[in-house]
Amino acid sequence: MCDLALTVEEREEGQFYWVVLEAANDESQDVLVYRRVEVAARAQPNYSNALIVGAAVVRRLSAD
Repeated sequence: MCDLALTVEEREEGQFYWVVLEAANDESQDVLVYRRVEVAARAQPNYSNALIVGAAVVRRLSAD
């Protein structure tokens, strides 16, 4: 995998989920499109925790 991105979504107040995205290469468009690769199964209590856990997932995926 390459061109990974990480975002955090607050789906409900105080429930933060990390989402790993991968760039989808589409030469016909001038915009960069991402697709979801992995999503947290459990919410984290704050943005920072979700970001830390998500970053660990990105590192794992990058090593594959």
